[in-house]
Amino acid sequence: MRRSATLILATLGLAAAVPAAAQDSPGSNGERINTIIIYGDDVCPAPKGDEITVCARKAEAERFRIPAPLRETPSTKSEAWAQRVLAYETVGRDGINSCSPVGPGGALGCTQRLIRNAYAEKKGATDVNFAKMIEDERAKRAATVDAEAAATQARVEQIEKDFEARQRAANDPAAQTPAAGHDPHH
Repeated sequence: MRRSATLILATLGLAAAVPAAAQDSPGSNGERINTIIIYGDDVCPAPKGDEITVCARKAEAERFRIPAPLRETPSTKSEAWAQRVLAYETVGRDGINSCSPVGPGGALGCTQRLIRNAYAEKKGATDVNFAKMIEDERAKRAATVDAEAAATQARVEQIEKDFEARQRAANDPAAQTPAAGHDPHH
């Protein structure tokens, strides 16, 4: 059983490790996010329009290998004693929130277990952190947007000053009357 689970995970890992396989997903603001793993000297494609493209570079030797998190099976030898005790505590547990088919509400604990396991896996993962890379790209874009907004604001303020100066000159009667002692007909 353990061997078949490892084989299934390895197969899924190979499917996920297709070279330069892009994963497009809509962001929280409806923006398009393109996450790509590139290998060796491959070029990271330029983003199109408002798309955020984030590339994680790995060594060329990693291109056709099973992803690192799936290569090794976790050894119980390196498992802490406290974790083993927690495992022993849940053996034979059934009923509400137990994630077992036995007892009323036994399946209710499965979601909690999945969430707990996902967070533990995420915390211990050493692979690419696309969420952090996307956050950094958004911050970089926000910095350029702020600089562009400041430049646009400065241009608008200068245009307003020029317009006000022209309005004052047009409305100022002293600027339109001929200078004293100067005959406009000569």
